[in-house]
Amino acid sequence: MAGGSPETQIQFYERELNIRRVIEECDLQRLDQALNICDLSSVERKLRLWQRLLPRIKPFYAVKCNDDPVVVRLLAELGAGFDCASKNEVKLVLGFDVPPERIIFANPCRPVSHLEYAKEHQVANGTVDNEFEVYKLHTHYPNSNLIVRFKSEAKEAQCPLGDKFGCDADVDAAALMLLAKSLDLKVTGTSFHVGSGCSELEAYDRAIKKAKNLFKFGALLGYDMDFLDIGGGFPGSDDGKFEKIAESVNTSVQRHFPNERVRIIAEPGRFFVAAACTLVCKIHAKREIRNEAGKLDTVMYYLNDGVYGSFNCILYDHQVVTAEHYLDNADSLPQLKSLIWGPSCDALDKISEDLHLPNLNRGDLLGFRNMGAYTMPIASPFNGFELPKTLYFRAI
Repeated sequence: MAGGSPETQIQFYERELNIRRVIEECDLQRLDQALNICDLSSVERKLRLWQRLLPRIKPFYAVKCNDDPVVVRLLAELGAGFDCASKNEVKLVLGFDVPPERIIFANPCRPVSHLEYAKEHQVANGTVDNEFEVYKLHTHYPNSNLIVRFKSEAKEAQCPLGDKFGCDADVDAAALMLLAKSLDLKVTGTSFHVGSGCSELEAYDRAIKKAKNLFKFGALLGYDMDFLDIGGGFPGSDDGKFEKIAESVNTSVQRHFPNERVRIIAEPGRFFVAAACTLVCKIHAKREIRNEAGKLDTVMYYLNDGVYGSFNCILYDHQVVTAEHYLDNADSLPQLKSLIWGPSCDALDKISEDLHLPNLNRGDLLGFRNMGAYTMPIASPFNGFELPKTLYFRAI
């Protein structure tokens, strides 16, 4: 798990976290590790923003996005719910005294041992999207609450999920509900996910309307459905876009689910943590590429973290990262075509290209904002290079 134990020391700051000051105090010139600077107050601010703009919808943090125990503990203390996909994620959350009612086991295809663990700890809410899982639940966790996950994708999303999860809302969902009824299982609600990093406002309204139709069908079967999970897809570094999405969701929820008897949750992940982390890397090597005439064409920099570490988000999350240097008076310096590599011996370990930076040197630092989502949990020490050290900060 990323970030160390929850006992990790948290440093406090006034007003605003000063990244340059943190760098100076850490003396990164002497460290081979990259530095992951985590601002826990950013997570708190995001929760307050969510509660202000989406007051009816309870956020269940998607643990897979960043399973750092320090972050998970903070959200647990702040009263958030949790979207877990595995036994170990459920175990992590329960370890912070989160009641099982604040957990949704939102993986439609779970190993039997994971279901048995959920049953043992009374984590009853879980998603399902195919008949084989319905039969599996009938055998191993018949008292669970089935939440039927249907497919309803955004036209624009950073990471579409519909090819892997979600049944057809018009045909298959009804069939699953009929099967559950025949097996005397409880269907308590529906779930969807428009895709991680959604950029289409209308996507949520389409999906919520489909959910309403399934609630109507459930009522015909005698189910008293009272749980709606609208999934994730909420941006983590663009509050303006989030505000527009929230307005669209609120309008749709009021239109299709005006009765507040229906409990509505969502599964935000990157929304909470993307902007909380800044990664600071050190240039440990440099290479100049010249054209046939001998003129400097490109400067290549090699950093102490790469796509097998924190920058895996480039490969797996389709993220475009932005580098910023910490030189003084750099506005007057010429900008050179630059390319940034990670430290490994793999030629795929490319962080960024076709960018322009001042002429930097070995030992200079580059910072990357918005590195809190889908980074550290997937990172590995490939080729023997260390993972970044994480420091935690919180406003007084």
